[in-house]
Amino acid sequence: MKSMNARHYVLEAVLRRDGVPSFDSYPFSLPIIRGLHRLKFNPSVTFITGENGAGKSTLLEAIALASGFNPEGGSRNFNFSTRDSHSVLHGKLSLRRGIRRPKDGFFFRGESFFNVATEAERLGVLDSYGGRSLHEQSHGEAFLSLVMNRFRGRGLYLLDEPEAALSPTRLLGLLRRIHDLVRDHSQFIIVTHSPILLAYPDASILYCDERGIHEVEYERTEHFAVTVAFLNNYRQRLAQLLG
Repeated sequence: MKSMNARHYVLEAVLRRDGVPSFDSYPFSLPIIRGLHRLKFNPSVTFITGENGAGKSTLLEAIALASGFNPEGGSRNFNFSTRDSHSVLHGKLSLRRGIRRPKDGFFFRGESFFNVATEAERLGVLDSYGGRSLHEQSHGEAFLSLVMNRFRGRGLYLLDEPEAALSPTRLLGLLRRIHDLVRDHSQFIIVTHSPILLAYPDASILYCDERGIHEVEYERTEHFAVTVAFLNNYRQRLAQLLG
């Protein structure tokens, strides 16, 4: 147990249920929060997946804030704010941490990455992001510059739907980079819909639905089943869908 804990930076998130004002109000009314007590994290990679609107990003945001990150993303040194829109969930969430502290960390959320790129320019830290303005690159290129240059290892990295701007080939490259960082004692918590990312070996996959949060095997995820069924019979599937 000691060796496992030594690999974790964040062991689990605990919802302080006695401090929740009402489970009938947002975000505590979300099924994944209403039934939440403890959420255990894999020492290497934990995926959070499920249907749109389940509250996955809200949960990741709360974990990020409880970890000391800026609500709009970035490292712990970023403290800018363009809009105060984060939920109050983080205030009721406690993190149980491992015996070691991460040397690095980053919270990526695609919807506010533009603001993070602007702040990086303002702070004059572009060398840490590959030496080129993130605004002068496509969204996918900028994200890969972030992962390849700014993620230094021995870190805690929280990613919200990183697949959004990446081609399948680039997703495979991201998988390789995640693996390199895991081998360098990093821990990831990732919200994703990507069946490519979800295939990462020995990861924990937490599925969010109307029943709450429960762990599933990769081949039992809807993402895997739907993708395989479509690709194996895409002509028939298209005929059914399009009439």
